[in-house]
Formats: sequence, structure tokens, C-alpha cells
Amino acid sequence: MKLKKLLLFMMLSALLVIAVACGSGDDSNDTGTDSTGGSDSENGEEATSGEAEGQLVLSGSSAIQPLMAAGAEEFMGLNAGADIQVQAGGSGQGLSQVADGSVDIGNSDVFAEEKEEIPADELVDHRVAVVGMGPAAHPGVGVEDVTSEQLIDIFTGEVTNWSELGGEDVDITLVNRPDSSGTRATFVNYALDGAEPAEGITEDSSNTVKQIISETEGAIGYLAFSYYNDDTVLPLKLDGVEQTDENVTTGEYPVWAYMHSYTNGEPEGLAKTFLDYMMSEDVQQVIVPELGYIPSTDMQVERDAEGNQTDVQ
Repeated sequence: MKLKKLLLFMMLSALLVIAVACGSGDDSNDTGTDSTGGSDSENGEEATSGEAEGQLVLSGSSAIQPLMAAGAEEFMGLNAGADIQVQAGGSGQGLSQVADGSVDIGNSDVFAEEKEEIPADELVDHRVAVVGMGPAAHPGVGVEDVTSEQLIDIFTGEVTNWSELGGEDVDITLVNRPDSSGTRATFVNYALDGAEPAEGITEDSSNTVKQIISETEGAIGYLAFSYYNDDTVLPLKLDGVEQTDENVTTGEYPVWAYMHSYTNGEPEGLAKTFLDYMMSEDVQQVIVPELGYIPSTDMQVERDAEGNQTDVQ
């Protein structure tokens, strides 16, 4: 009898050991799932380690400059050894400089394929955000909504006074960006249906364009939504559609562009860590919308380099 009890005790002990061993295996699997360090790193968590160091120089579109500058500031706050300089100059400059190695990252609001003499096949595209753009006028013009045809007439010089559109008797002053500007290219393609603007004031910086519009009676130019952070300029409705992020994400408002950050080949080292950080949830869901941009993941439509827009599948 004692022998039977001993055998029973040994069997129960063996089952208990097996059960514990199986439990340990599950724990091991759980640990493996939680420790997907590569994925966390890809999402920019590496930036929070404080270990990133080195120097980066970025140049290009002034439309994307506020976002990249804010991201760089936050990144450098987390990584004392990192030094990131963000310069403007226009999309053309950013693309040419990253292609010739003058800068580490070239920011552009047009596809590299859209710019002549840019070796697009050598550059790698990182779409850090989307931005809407549109016509912005002096608040006193007396018009808040224009049709696409009226907008083309304004920018090609067919209409020269706001009274011709039911507004104030004030001459129209055009404020343009230079030919190298990605903002200009996007506006010409998707707001003016390819029509080239007539002569007017031309400025390199969106900040300066905004200032001139706000200080010049009858002025009109074009700006990214990120510059609509006060009431010094008036964003005009286009064909009755307001310039809003929601209208961009649904495809109802047509004038928008990706914020591209191009690298010459696949990014490595600090450039990769910084770009991963820019795609992290903290940046995409906090900094991006706070500065007036649209997270790429919110888009319900997408566009290719030829301008074809389709629904996101």
C-alpha cells in the first residue's frame, strides 16, 4: 500500500514538473513578443535612449521646414550628442544637394521624378507627412470663395481687380514662389491645372510670402496649411471646399503634397535613427498635427509621381 502511494506521489510530481515546464515555455514566448526591439527601434524608440550622436544637415522645402525643425529640436533634446541643422531654400535645392552629397537629407514637397536633372533612381523617399496648400489672400479683399476658373484667371492676369469677382475695388497683387519651389509646382499642377502664374512679387520663403500678403492690400499668394496659424491671411475656399485636413484626407480638396525627406541611398546611422523617430507615433500623432500637417497614415487617398490619385486600399 505504501508502495502504491509512493508511485502515485512520484507520478503527480512528474506531472507538476511538466506543467511548470510548459508554463515556462509560454512565458518565454511572451517575453519574445514583448522584446521586439527591432520593431521598437524602427518606430523611433532608439532616439529616446539618449545615445544618438553626430551631425546632420537638412535642406529643402520651406513648407516642410517647420515640421523638420520641431522634430530636430525634440530629437536633440533627447540626444545631447546629436546636432541637426535644418535649412530652407526650396525643394529643388534640397533634391540637388542631397543628390550631390552636400546635405544628408533633402526635403521636398514634390517627387524627385518631377524635377529635371535629379537622379531620382538613386534617392530613397521617406514620406514623413502630407500637407495641404491653397490660395491665401489679404483679409480685406472681400472674397472668400473662388472657383477653379476664377483662380486661374487671377493668377494668369486675366482678372486684375477683386471687384471683378464681387469683392472690393482693389487691384490684385500676385505673390509667387520661384520656379524651384515645390509649393509653386504643387499649386500650379493641382490648383491652376498647369497654367503658369503671371509676373508678380517672387519670394523664396513661405514666411516672407505670408508677411507680404498680410501687409499688402489686394495681395494673393499660396501657402501650406501649416502657415494658417493666425488671421493675418485669408485661406480662400476653392469651388466651395474649405482648406481643411479632413477635406485633404478624403480627396475632396485636391491641392496637397507629400512631405518627402530624401536620402542618397538607404539611410544609415544618425540619419536612419532620426528618420525613424520622425515616423514614430509621438511625432506622427502629436507634432505633425500640432504644426498643421497631416499624418501619412490618415490619408484615404494616395498619389503617384504622375499625379494619379487613387483610394488607399
